Amino acid sequence: MAVGKNKCLTKGGKKGAKKKVVDPFSEKDWYDVKTPAMFNIRNIGKTLVTRTQGTKIASDGLKGCVFEVSLADLQYDEVAFRKFKLITEYPGLNEFSCTSHFF
Repeated sequence: MAVGKNKCLTKGGKKGAKKKVVDPFSEKDWYDVKTPAMFNIRNIGKTLVTRTQGTKIASDGLKGCVFEVSLADLQYDEVAFRKFKLITEYPGLNEFSCTSHFF
């Protein structure tokens, strides 16, 4: 048997080198979801969207999301029980908000 160097260890450094762990929430932005103008409450909540990177745009990931909201939450009325589905259209004039309409 010939004696020689172990090429695997000299090429890449340590065997089994660890990758850097990236926090998934550091790559996301919070967007406000707004209802149509006919409701008393305009802001219904927030949603997480992956930040813009290269050709992948954050607003495209937000477009078409469906939110189910109770009428009681939209009108300050505890008796109302209907639920509406709202779909997001596009990001609003503000950078971190988007408007919605009926689904």
